[in-house]
Amino acid sequence: MNSILPLLSKYDKPIPRYTSYPTVPYWEQETIDEKKWKVAITDIYQRENGELCIYIHLPFCETLCTFCACNKRITKNHKVEEKYIETVLTEWRIYRELLSGQPIIREVHLGGGTPTFFSPEHLSFLMESILKDCIVPSDHEFSVEVHPNYTSEAHLIALRNVGFTRVSLGVQDFDPEVQYIINRIQSFEKTKEVIDWARQLGYDSINVDLVYGLPKQTVTHVEYTIDQVNKLMPDRIAFYSYAHVPWKSKGQRRYTEADLPPAKSKWEMYNRGREMLVENGFAAIGMDHFALSNDKLWKSASQGKMHRNFMGYTTTQNKLIIGLGASSISDSWNAFVQNEKEVEAYEEKVGKGELPIITGHLLNSEDILLRKNILELMCSNKTTLNKLQIDEQFYNLIVEKMELFRKDGLVELTDDTISITNLGTTFIRNICSVLDARMWRNSDSTTIFSKAI
Repeated sequence: MNSILPLLSKYDKPIPRYTSYPTVPYWEQETIDEKKWKVAITDIYQRENGELCIYIHLPFCETLCTFCACNKRITKNHKVEEKYIETVLTEWRIYRELLSGQPIIREVHLGGGTPTFFSPEHLSFLMESILKDCIVPSDHEFSVEVHPNYTSEAHLIALRNVGFTRVSLGVQDFDPEVQYIINRIQSFEKTKEVIDWARQLGYDSINVDLVYGLPKQTVTHVEYTIDQVNKLMPDRIAFYSYAHVPWKSKGQRRYTEADLPPAKSKWEMYNRGREMLVENGFAAIGMDHFALSNDKLWKSASQGKMHRNFMGYTTTQNKLIIGLGASSISDSWNAFVQNEKEVEAYEEKVGKGELPIITGHLLNSEDILLRKNILELMCSNKTTLNKLQIDEQFYNLIVEKMELFRKDGLVELTDDTISITNLGTTFIRNICSVLDARMWRNSDSTTIFSKAI
């Protein structure tokens, strides 16, 4: 414990989470427009033989969870459902005009917001319309994020009937004091009820999201929460570090920095939580994730096939992700675009027959090379640099900084190969940031990203 304390202080800096590279703040919007994006889509669609992943963002929630930094719309007015679904389907029809033949949909993810804000009937209609005239392989993975308080058995039945195989439940923390300050009062019993329904209906993977470093949270709270979660025995657990970004999410202004645990306490929470999960049979995978040996993510990681994208870690390798809905991000491997963030702006642009793009980035050759290196570190804890293809000044800086990590015991270096040690996995975001040429050229990240620990 004492040996890691200086490192916690040294490396607790604002750093991206690297669900993409380049990260969104460093996108160059002027490099792409709707015409270039359509070319990028059709090109990768053909090269991938018609296979793609769909992400659908359903941004509505009835109540505000103050810790959440996601794009969401708080409302109890369910009349918004119908127009929003009509708009998503119109956007999908615009994309279908670009995609020849029958698209192969291997992966779908419904995110939020709270997707189960929508009625079971609307969710069924949405997915049946999306999948119409498409091919769904037998080994597909369709996943949905749910808030247990707003999820009925009818929701899970409807989603299972249209092919959903995985459900992810937000929990964060079961302690009443922590739940109160983050405005997410959620009982163990209700959470268990939803998990029991999912198991009875044949969902083959159940994930639970937990967060450490929340306001007023202590190691004791984490122990209590994980003890409760271990009784539920999900197949997969995401154990995230709380991202404090009040300049981005106004709900986080309900509390101050004084309410947040320092880096030392956050590490103690994570370390204790990790110990408890491993003791209960979960294996640590990538960054922030744990899984049982029966879960697809564990199998994918053990076979060196795990991937990472805007949805986090995934078992599929899709290079084309089409994002539908307000604020959704799409990825054609050599380009990113993001939709309008405000629901009204999104609906207006799609209503005009346009793709609702607000920003994006066309990756250059350096971006693609560094993206590969960062992905390998995030998924496999190892990568080999191509010295001849990296700017000489930047390469020398990488070597210099990696040597400092080596002295701290975080990496092992062999020629141009970087291997992250067990200790180094705690600081994986810091290690990846050394390969972030765009952040290096834009020195100030202190008001953009959350802290690494």
